[in-house]
Amino acid sequence: MDFTKTALGLELGSTRIKAVLIDDKHLPIASGDFEWENQFVDGVWTYSMDMVRTGVQTCFANLKADVKARFGAELTTVGAIGVSAMMHGYLPFDKDGKQLAEFRTWRNTITGEAAAKLTALFGFNIPQRWSIAHLYQAILNGEEHVKDIAYLTTLAGYIHWLLTGEKLMGVGEASGMFPIDSAKLDYDEEMLQKFNALTGMDLRAILPKVLPAGANAGTLTEAGALFLDPTGAFRPGVPVAPCEGDAGTGMAATNSVRVRTGNVSAGTSDFAMIVTEKPLGVHREIDMVTTPDGAPVAMVHCNNCTSDINAWVNLFSEFAGLMGIEANKGELFTKLFRKALEGEADCGGLLSYNYFSGEGVTDLDEGRPLFARTPNARFTLANFMRTHLLSALATLKIGLDILTQTEQVPIDKLYGHGGFFKTPEVGQRMLSAAVGADGDRGRGRPLRHGAARGLHDLEGRGRDPAGLPRQQGLRRRQVRNAHGG
Repeated sequence: MDFTKTALGLELGSTRIKAVLIDDKHLPIASGDFEWENQFVDGVWTYSMDMVRTGVQTCFANLKADVKARFGAELTTVGAIGVSAMMHGYLPFDKDGKQLAEFRTWRNTITGEAAAKLTALFGFNIPQRWSIAHLYQAILNGEEHVKDIAYLTTLAGYIHWLLTGEKLMGVGEASGMFPIDSAKLDYDEEMLQKFNALTGMDLRAILPKVLPAGANAGTLTEAGALFLDPTGAFRPGVPVAPCEGDAGTGMAATNSVRVRTGNVSAGTSDFAMIVTEKPLGVHREIDMVTTPDGAPVAMVHCNNCTSDINAWVNLFSEFAGLMGIEANKGELFTKLFRKALEGEADCGGLLSYNYFSGEGVTDLDEGRPLFARTPNARFTLANFMRTHLLSALATLKIGLDILTQTEQVPIDKLYGHGGFFKTPEVGQRMLSAAVGADGDRGRGRPLRHGAARGLHDLEGRGRDPAGLPRQQGLRRRQVRNAHGG
């Protein structure tokens, strides 16, 4: 096997770090992973950098073991490396590379004051999870470390820095830190100047350099190779692509980087990304980010999707164990998801709020998962699961309605990927109901590691495939009440 003709993708997701090796035909040939979870520490959702290091190295070791098992060879090099990770957040460092504050992830809703003020200043929506909102909130809070910041980056940018020594990132990832001028493929200069006038801070001095997809973003250094593989077997010198966020990798994996195409990524969080023909008006429910080559993208991002579903499935698994039944977790998910298709169109009157953490779209500062029913609600397993699956998409629908109805954004094709779509047909039908379109379940196929699971065109034809008449069901019930019932 000629490994110089392969490419290594390393992704740091919310619940799993994945390393996937693909061949010159773009097919996965080996993989490794590491499961992890964010921690809620002193009011902040975070991951420790020690866990980042442990996770990446364990993941890469598992990939090497898989290569050894499949090909009988040790992995010492590849043709190229690309890194992606959960976008946004706050990772500040001083001039010596010392971390100045805990990693504040996208999941936090602690920057409301800063986000509102910057949105008004820029005339451009700045969501709470964006890096610039975290920075300005730290300034407003009078946090001591701000004066020492020499470099501010994201998780993907941090890994790229460790691998190459380069302080840069792809334009799509950068668009989740600070607004981008798509014509110049760089930070918006007018907004940079406005922030400087407001705070006296020169952001260009501390933000990563912006690069489009395909640009030279450095090579793997000796230190970077040892970071990946402490055994020293993996050699430096491999070219590394500009790092991107999970939004950009989702667009690329689903081939939805052209104007009027889009995708919905649904896992721990869920977000829809539609490549638009032009910038949109200011809506706090809509972020304007970019594709990996800088085209404007309207994003509806929701902090909560499957976490509450996962909690209920874990409870059912615990009950099965109590009854002496050894239930495979994957099979349990599949059976419960399929059961949802048997539920009533109105979910039997059940109500679920899936807010495991705070939710910026609906102004919820902290998570409070809630399930409720009236005494005469039809409390069946099918209705229960249907309620939770639709609840996972309800907040997303609020933003999608703004895009399709208020802004009249045309969408020719929309693709779904992520854990929510792992069970064939079910997630697609629920998403189709949420966007008011039919799901063509005959197209697409699952790919490994959530890269593009269940890709299906959603083309409007008159009735929601989940059984909901267009102007009833989700459109009225889910949006009005936010989450079913």
